[in-house]
Amino acid sequence: MMNPRSGLTAQILHLLRPYWPIVLGGIVLGVVGGASVAGLLAVVNRGLYATQGDVATLLFAFAGLCLLILIGSIGADISANYVGQRIIAELRKSLAAKILAAPIDQLEIYRSHRLIPVLTQDVDTISDFAFFFSSFFVSLIITLGCMVYLAVLSWPLFLITGLVIVLGSLAHAFARTRGVRGFNAARDSEDELQKHYRAIAEGAKELRLNRARRQRVYVEQLQRTVDLISTVQVKSINLFVTARALGTMLFFVVIGVALTLRPFLWPDSPAAVSSGFVLVLLYMRGPIDQVIGILPSLGRAQVAMRRIADLSEQFSTPEQDLLAAPSTAPDGSGKIESIELRSVSYGFRAVPGSEPFVLGPIDLHVRRGDIVFIVGENGSGKTTLIKLLLGLYAPQGGTLLRDGRPVETETRDDYRQLFTTIFSDYYLFEDLLQGAGMVPEDAERYLKRLEVAHKVSVENGVFTTTDLSTGQRKRLALMNAWLEERPVLVFDEWAADQDPAFRHIFYTELLPDLKRMGKTIIVISHDDRYFGVADHLVRLRHGKLVAGEAVAHDVIKSSSVPTDAAL
Repeated sequence: MMNPRSGLTAQILHLLRPYWPIVLGGIVLGVVGGASVAGLLAVVNRGLYATQGDVATLLFAFAGLCLLILIGSIGADISANYVGQRIIAELRKSLAAKILAAPIDQLEIYRSHRLIPVLTQDVDTISDFAFFFSSFFVSLIITLGCMVYLAVLSWPLFLITGLVIVLGSLAHAFARTRGVRGFNAARDSEDELQKHYRAIAEGAKELRLNRARRQRVYVEQLQRTVDLISTVQVKSINLFVTARALGTMLFFVVIGVALTLRPFLWPDSPAAVSSGFVLVLLYMRGPIDQVIGILPSLGRAQVAMRRIADLSEQFSTPEQDLLAAPSTAPDGSGKIESIELRSVSYGFRAVPGSEPFVLGPIDLHVRRGDIVFIVGENGSGKTTLIKLLLGLYAPQGGTLLRDGRPVETETRDDYRQLFTTIFSDYYLFEDLLQGAGMVPEDAERYLKRLEVAHKVSVENGVFTTTDLSTGQRKRLALMNAWLEERPVLVFDEWAADQDPAFRHIFYTELLPDLKRMGKTIIVISHDDRYFGVADHLVRLRHGKLVAGEAVAHDVIKSSSVPTDAAL
């Protein structure tokens, strides 16, 4: 999308490339409007000294130039606004597509508290700048038109004005450099602030119960970060305000200097030159103030573009064709006889103060219709193992096979469509897979089986509510899994949030029912009382497979499923 190392101008030109015809049309209209303003000022200045015979001609010229200004201004505004909003729309769609196609491990590294501000705050900053850009562009064209008229009036006065504008521009360049540096620092702190907001929202219960932590989070973390952002923003904007005031003052200074020196340096210049000079400078103040006033937004837009470009570079190795039109065959309609991991390994970078974690090498064979339990202590690599089985992680070593054939990059997404998974950190979608307006025939039966029909129903293909307990929300996720009708189901500690009675139903009724339907089932579980339900038990310790199928059968033989009395 954008190279974070390229300049702001290059990034803007890259975004504008698809809309060059409209941009050029807007430029032409802006030039027409700016030239018409300069012409209108000339007509007004001439009218101050016109004879009676010139009035009619000047009046027609005045009306015609007003019409051209109106057409040019409206046309330039409309074209700039259209292009700006289209760029924002494409930017949002492009970022969403990059996130959807980014490798899962890259998304996990980037973290949501850094991702969300880019998608919201940074894109909104670009949107705000796009909204003001048309005014910025038209004001710039008008300023250039006025400068052309000054050159026609008097070269010496034009050069003096140009020198003042150069001095003002240098002051603004200094302010912009320092200001953008401050905006960068403030934007860095925005990521930290997002993390604090998540802490007070998601940790509200814990903070309510711990006064010391609540004070520390609010005073030492959130409040300090907010104050830092405010201080940096105020300092940065004050630089722009000071530079703007200096520029305005310079305009009045140049008017005063020119009028004072006129009798000595240009004693023979007509009065119309002096009046035209003053008239143009006074008029130019408005457009130049608009241009200068947008510079802080331009600085923020530069910071936002850099953040967006950084995200784009972070996700610069997307999986191919993930958003291509799907095939006519429904997802999960394929058959699968076996899944195999052959000497598969996967490692994570070490975090400060710890050693790097490496899973594997793992050799594992899952057959159609099996119930496989993956067990082990926390941090042993269970979730990493199922992400490798699901094709969410690409093996760093070894091979993933489906029915004896390697799963390649080109076929990995097709392979993933064979699975329905409920992760421990699952996301519950409110709409069912069939889409809005579609109510599956089995929906009501499934809700009753999951003992949530008294709290939720399906209307127009959407759950009437998802404001339920954690365990009940997981049951709705299980209903979605049923309705997807895929051959392999994966449960990542699904029963952990269920009450004892329904946990018993899950292991002793639901899993066997799914097995009888021909489903292959992979379960991460700590419920050792139910290990006897499994056909195979896979145990991990420190990323290594310590109990294969032979050991699993021994465990199963010595294990028994609890009875209702045991509950």
